[in-house]
Amino acid sequence: VLHKAMKGIGTDEDAILMLLSSRSNKQRQEVKAAYKKTYGKDLVSALKSELGGLFEMLIVALMTPPISYDASLLNKALKGVGTDDDVLIEILASRTCAQIKEIVKVYKKEYGGKLEKDIVGDTSGHFQKLLVILLQVNKRKKGVDEDRIEKDAEELFAAGQGKVGTDEEKLINILGNRSHEHLRLVFDAFKKLYGNDIEESIEGETTGNLENLMLAVVKCAKSVPAYFAEALYGSMRRAGTDEKTLMRIMVSRSEEDMLDIRACFKKMYGVSLYNTIQVEWTSLSLFNSTLSFICSGEDGPP
Repeated sequence: VLHKAMKGIGTDEDAILMLLSSRSNKQRQEVKAAYKKTYGKDLVSALKSELGGLFEMLIVALMTPPISYDASLLNKALKGVGTDDDVLIEILASRTCAQIKEIVKVYKKEYGGKLEKDIVGDTSGHFQKLLVILLQVNKRKKGVDEDRIEKDAEELFAAGQGKVGTDEEKLINILGNRSHEHLRLVFDAFKKLYGNDIEESIEGETTGNLENLMLAVVKCAKSVPAYFAEALYGSMRRAGTDEKTLMRIMVSRSEEDMLDIRACFKKMYGVSLYNTIQVEWTSLSLFNSTLSFICSGEDGPP
């Protein structure tokens, strides 16, 4: 079907869209291998030669294995002039320990360098330190330490609201070295003890990329789907849609927790993610349709 869609003059983009967006990533890799064996060509290269613009970027992203896709996003965020802090924050705050381990391995294999070294070379200060700690998944405490819940809540307060100035080191140590399960209980204890959410404390005590990273860690500890629902809403509600963020999240979460993200989006904003994408991208039918298929999944349009 794909060969026929790309053969001769013109390209049947609808056939490509329908086939690839309705398969899992594992199935796409099997199709890619079968295409190479049958036609002697690399499928991704063939698709690139036939497509263009946002639709090409989205299709190539869908054809990339998930861990390789994360590694490629991090590499692009770090290489060249400037650093895309938003990508570093999103991936390192939201991925599981097992996923981060695999990302580090694949990054080294595909780009010939150590992810930690590249991050250290492109970032600085407390922001850099927390990013590096998030990479140290082998050192992160597992499960819940009942004896430390209230102590951690008290130390978070003492490091921020409870003193003049901010003890960023203490905040980083707790947020970066505890499990999500443990942090959720710490945040509950914090609110019970001091009457406000930990997010308010972070917003009042930190700024810039460190604040954004800490808030991402907190939000992902509370609910990864809610974190991504908020990010998707923001990507479509700021001045000019942020198509790169929208694409990155839709592709990376399509087989992880898209149904949960959809439910959170509807609960948080009173509208469906599916319909919001339809409204935002009416002028880009192929891009729009592909994102809509990803959003629908096996559950169908909400």
